[in-house]
Amino acid sequence: MEFRVLPSGHDDIVNATLRNLTVPACLTGAEGALTSIDLTIKDGRLTEPDPAVPQIDMCGAMVFPAFTDMHTHIDKGHIWGRAPNPDGTFDGALATVGADRIANWSAEDVRARADFALRCAYAHGTRALRTHVDSLAPQAAISFPVMSELREAWAGRIELQASALIGADRIDQGAEFTALADLVAEHGGVLGSVTYPMPDLPTRLRDFFAAAGARGLDADFHVDETMDPGVETLRLIAEAAIDTGFTAPITVGHCCSLSVQEDARAQDTLDLVARAGINVVSLPMCNLYLQDRHAGRTPRRRGVTLVHEMVARGIPVSFASDNTRDPFYAYGDLDMIEVMREATRIAHLDHGRHDWTHAFTTTPARACGFAAPDLTPGAPADLVICRARSWTELFARPQSDRIVIRQGRQIDRTLPDYAELDHLMRTV
Repeated sequence: MEFRVLPSGHDDIVNATLRNLTVPACLTGAEGALTSIDLTIKDGRLTEPDPAVPQIDMCGAMVFPAFTDMHTHIDKGHIWGRAPNPDGTFDGALATVGADRIANWSAEDVRARADFALRCAYAHGTRALRTHVDSLAPQAAISFPVMSELREAWAGRIELQASALIGADRIDQGAEFTALADLVAEHGGVLGSVTYPMPDLPTRLRDFFAAAGARGLDADFHVDETMDPGVETLRLIAEAAIDTGFTAPITVGHCCSLSVQEDARAQDTLDLVARAGINVVSLPMCNLYLQDRHAGRTPRRRGVTLVHEMVARGIPVSFASDNTRDPFYAYGDLDMIEVMREATRIAHLDHGRHDWTHAFTTTPARACGFAAPDLTPGAPADLVICRARSWTELFARPQSDRIVIRQGRQIDRTLPDYAELDHLMRTV
């Protein structure tokens, strides 16, 4: 029998009390790992208990607020069919994506692939998503209007945010970077960059923060996505943020090189990150795919950043999907349950702290400025319910029969067919 709240067709309105749910205790303020909860849904929202509505025994099923996926690339997603990574390396990904962008990334192409990605995320239970947008001219002027159209089209289902993505070598006080910052502001986006070692990077970072600050923009960086311990641009970002007094939210992603640095040096960098108030997002699935890849050699180092040490310092840590079916990651489906399962295994989140659920729900929402998910009366009834009563049951299976409720409706979770994109895979 299909796992459902209501027995009839899809898109049902739920007005009921879901009894005997299991919830991560940290989401309710309770002690320990898991606790039991009842949730009453009426008119699309969670309400105080109401004996007049139907009472449904959920038999201990685990419930989460709908997820926030704060680091994705839906502009380049699902191009593997026409642009596979030739060797699985980071350099192979860069070259392959660059060539495909020049050849194929029209507004129609980006829109079709990005909408496909959003339909996947929605079906899996995501309520808010930040995507990075490749922003070398002329692509930014093509892709940002598409993301704005999608944000409007998806309003009420997925809250969409777009972050510019350029190399640090493009940050300066010239016309091109100024025009990009203006375009990002026009479309209500986030200013972002990929940082790597450059002699004048501190100056460029100050120019970046000046441009973002002048336009009231948040900042989001791809940082130190390498196994080279000598790459330390994260330190420079933290120092520039402190020195400039930049007050808007700053997010850094990846930070892989921290994992291979001398412990004292890495810890000192983390002290700077904490002082600067920077948010960190770890992308373990993509980093596992790209890092320490050498033909014919088993990988030794897997690239996950120092999430335990960060959380111990009060640094806000999140996990996210990153790329999907493109040269940077051949797999993935914007499924935050998968991200949670794999992050738990890869980063050993399963012993010690009981509050890692925040890293997939409340912490990324706050980092991006989305409304924080909530399970208290008055909150929207945006829920993901899994047929599992414990963490080991949850992570042992993919939870492909999960229930997703959005604004009090149990949605149709049918995923889009990859064949829909076949016409885009035929290139000249």
